[in-house]
Amino acid sequence: MGVTLLPTRLPKGLQDAIGRSVGRLGVTPNMISLAGALGNCGAAVLVARGELLPAGLVYLLFSALDLVDGAVARATGKATPFGAVFDAVLDRASEGLVLAACAWYFAERGEEWQTASSFAALLGSVSVSYLRARAEVEGVQMREGLFRRQERVAVLGIGLLVGWLGAAILVLAVLSNLTALQRAWMLTRALQGGDPEGAASRSSG
Repeated sequence: MGVTLLPTRLPKGLQDAIGRSVGRLGVTPNMISLAGALGNCGAAVLVARGELLPAGLVYLLFSALDLVDGAVARATGKATPFGAVFDAVLDRASEGLVLAACAWYFAERGEEWQTASSFAALLGSVSVSYLRARAEVEGVQMREGLFRRQERVAVLGIGLLVGWLGAAILVLAVLSNLTALQRAWMLTRALQGGDPEGAASRSSG
């Protein structure tokens, strides 16, 4: 069974209230997804410039929009396959850009292990998301994991806010890659029929 550290979604009643309120403003889910990505691009620029505190504030604020777009989509009946893919691609791209900015920040200062950790964290982030995508192609639902996107956002955001970016990146590098290995093991067992829960979650098609 997978391990989760933070809730994936807000409580349903709160989701519905936010979704209806924002939906009445005429804001679409894709607009929210795009706004979140653009905000994270701004956070990446701030990181590269060494402005870590404002970068942390911007990063956490705009990453939080990821909890809103889905709620608006459901409340307004605008949930579509394209919207889900659009949101997922922007999430991955914006997270990768922020981690690349961290690598730039450390490289500019000659901090070698921190730079290497940033690239390792980027590899782990991409691998975790890719394994989920491949699992779903095979009909296996895989939302569990030790260190999913919400945990990565929280650790990196806090690291930026308190000035412990090196420690935060090291935690990301280790735990995101461990999560990738965890998901690879879970997917292997599900596909080989060794995990009854994983096998049962496969689609009948």
